[in-house]
Amino acid sequence: MFKLALHLSAALAAALLCACGSSSQTAQVAASTSHGTPAVNPPFRIASLDAATLQAELSATSSGAQLLQITGKPSCGVDFYYVKFWTLGGANESTESSGALMVPTGAAATCSGARPMLLYAHGTNTDKTLNIADITNAANTEGVLIAAMFAAQGYIVVAPNYAGYDISTLGYHPYLNAEQQSGEMIDILTAARAALPHTLSSATSDNGKLFVTGYSEGGYVAMATQHALEASGATVTGAAPMSGPYALEAFGDAIFFGNVDLGSTVFSPLLATGYQKAYGNIYSSPSDVYSSTYATGIENLLPSATPLDTIFSSGLLPQTALFDSTTPVVTVPNNPMLSAELTALLSVPGSANYPLPPTAQTPLFAAGFGSPYLINNSYRVSYALDAASNPDGAVPSPHAGVPLAAAVPAQTLRQAFYKNDLRNGAWRPQSPTLLCGGDADPTVFFSVNTGTMAAYWAPLVQAGLISILDVSGTPAGPFAPFQTGFQGSQAALLAYYESPAGGGLSPAAAQLLLVEAYHGAVAPFCAAAARAFFSVL
Repeated sequence: MFKLALHLSAALAAALLCACGSSSQTAQVAASTSHGTPAVNPPFRIASLDAATLQAELSATSSGAQLLQITGKPSCGVDFYYVKFWTLGGANESTESSGALMVPTGAAATCSGARPMLLYAHGTNTDKTLNIADITNAANTEGVLIAAMFAAQGYIVVAPNYAGYDISTLGYHPYLNAEQQSGEMIDILTAARAALPHTLSSATSDNGKLFVTGYSEGGYVAMATQHALEASGATVTGAAPMSGPYALEAFGDAIFFGNVDLGSTVFSPLLATGYQKAYGNIYSSPSDVYSSTYATGIENLLPSATPLDTIFSSGLLPQTALFDSTTPVVTVPNNPMLSAELTALLSVPGSANYPLPPTAQTPLFAAGFGSPYLINNSYRVSYALDAASNPDGAVPSPHAGVPLAAAVPAQTLRQAFYKNDLRNGAWRPQSPTLLCGGDADPTVFFSVNTGTMAAYWAPLVQAGLISILDVSGTPAGPFAPFQTGFQGSQAALLAYYESPAGGGLSPAAAQLLLVEAYHGAVAPFCAAAARAFFSVL
């Protein structure tokens, strides 16, 4: 789940309200609903800021000033457009979707004329009303980040809200669906390219360079999009998938074997519902997967306009307890040794045999077990039995190069993971690629995802086509400033939590808060590294 550590205040949103403005041209509603078609052209301009105003408003708050330290001073102004376009859902159903087109403006050569396009995929969000284009919304921290990091530095930014959000009437979100989400990214890119010449920012044009990036869920989507674009024959100038669950089957196996990630009780219904709508075989009834406490209504629960804290407090989802704290017993006919091994794997949090992130030993990790819990014991056992019969290449015992195993799973959720695992199809990136994340991430495990892809693509890493950045690693090489910056920010945040101003927390309590915020805290530093990576391509 994406939760940006730099919470920007309402001050920027208030200032932006004064900079709002619609297009002066008459918008045309498209007659065609073919995917990739702009539904309205030109798109509505939500706001327009020059570089000086953007810098002044960010500098006016402590959180904005922190962001500027990472992004640097804006070189350009930014026009923010709300793009409506047609795309396809997980079952190929037509749906109108929406997103952002952020266009750099200004007299500088880096701000107008022919500029590179940057296609951005956002992180997991439970708010169905999400509109990343609405920079006037104080909650839109990811929109502010990409505006300051990329658009204000001369990139034409295109970013979808995703099907199931904002105006989309799809009724669900095709979560971690490689085909659908990469298709939607390409659709908004097509729509934005068609719309750009008709906007008030038409002095800025596409120079043919295309960069693809995204964070968390968006890191997965960015890599899937890079794959889809390259498969179509399109040229990707560079890509920077960040902190994504790329090795999806391995990640799923690690979780079901007891390595419960932070946020799993939110991700699970998004995944199961999305795959059920796309493939129709995940369950016959939600009660096949979920305990009786939570099964009723869970298919329609997320995304939602109801705040996530309210969903938890209303008892519609458990906050952390994905699995039952009572150990399920696994029985494999005529194989008592395997039965005992699987039962042991399911009994102890963090027991799977692969390198665990340091946070695996924190109370947060163990909190994945409790009562009431989300996933039925019987469903967890069926998953574990299939993982034993049709093992992944990376979990629990890594094979050389960690390829996706040839055996297609029989259990339907694992089938969906296998189908959408980005090792599937033996794809190799053709464009320069940066994989960025943090080794201590409790939400999207770095070792299982980035580490697995790095091992899988080891020859490309050795050849220099793929670069790996762990922001928690020892600072070294061209990305050392971003490692130093991230680690310094973590140390400062820990000191703040322990200070009277931050609540005077005990070292243990302060460390726990730091772990909770870790996944979101990585995002701006990886984004800065991605921009530096792109700047030389």
